[in-house]
Amino acid sequence: MAEETGRPPQKQYDYLLKFLLVGDSDVGKQEILSELDDGASESPFCSGSGKSYKTTTILLDGKRVKLQLWDTSGQGRFCTIIRSYSRGAQGVLLVYDITNRWSFDGLDRWLKEVEEHAPGVPKVLVGNRLHLAFKRKVGERDAQMYAKKHRMAFFEVSPLCNFNILESFCELSRMALQRNGMERLWRSNKVLSLQELCCRAIVARTTVYSIEQLPLPKCVKSHLKSYALTTTSTQLRYTHSQRKSGGRKKKFISTPTSPGSETRSCVPRNSCTIS
Repeated sequence: MAEETGRPPQKQYDYLLKFLLVGDSDVGKQEILSELDDGASESPFCSGSGKSYKTTTILLDGKRVKLQLWDTSGQGRFCTIIRSYSRGAQGVLLVYDITNRWSFDGLDRWLKEVEEHAPGVPKVLVGNRLHLAFKRKVGERDAQMYAKKHRMAFFEVSPLCNFNILESFCELSRMALQRNGMERLWRSNKVLSLQELCCRAIVARTTVYSIEQLPLPKCVKSHLKSYALTTTSTQLRYTHSQRKSGGRKKKFISTPTSPGSETRSCVPRNSCTIS
């Protein structure tokens, strides 16, 4: 019992990221935060003193990513808050209101502030209140061109309909992980899709020629055939390389070059067997 209490608590996440939400005061940043689940009881959603803070946990390709989300009030006198909280930030959401042209035109000021205190961080442009599209003052194409110009991803979201809220944070998390060098670890642990798992199960229990007899649609059969041929060719290459390396090994054993020489076998570096 004492050993259990002495153990450090297990982390409830795989990655921890800090994001900033910037934009004018009336674009609905707190509306966006309110749609996210509160991921930590020790740091509930709070607001005051010109800032709002919330944590949430999302699932990204089988990995638990904990997000620390900071929202400044958007007023000019709170620019010092951006300067202080931008340290250590790994991503920024630039938010504007699609029904307010002035909020879109003011993005340059916020972008300049971000680039000054958090240069190079991934950014996502978010057009809020899509449910008020009948009052739209900012065209979607204008926003897309602006995002492309500044190398940002772009989403139009609606907190009322819970549309594209989670998707925008997932995309920003993906960009932040890639920028911080976590892409290799993240991809190696990627969860296989249901289609990939089904192909593996079917191909492992049948042959390429038997796939045609299965009661499946033609497009599915075609995909299974290509998957089976790819798997078979990989296995044949591996078997052939094993035979070649085995033959060389016998030669080295029968005719050693020197008394102290060691027997070596050549195995292809990237060969593997797919079951």
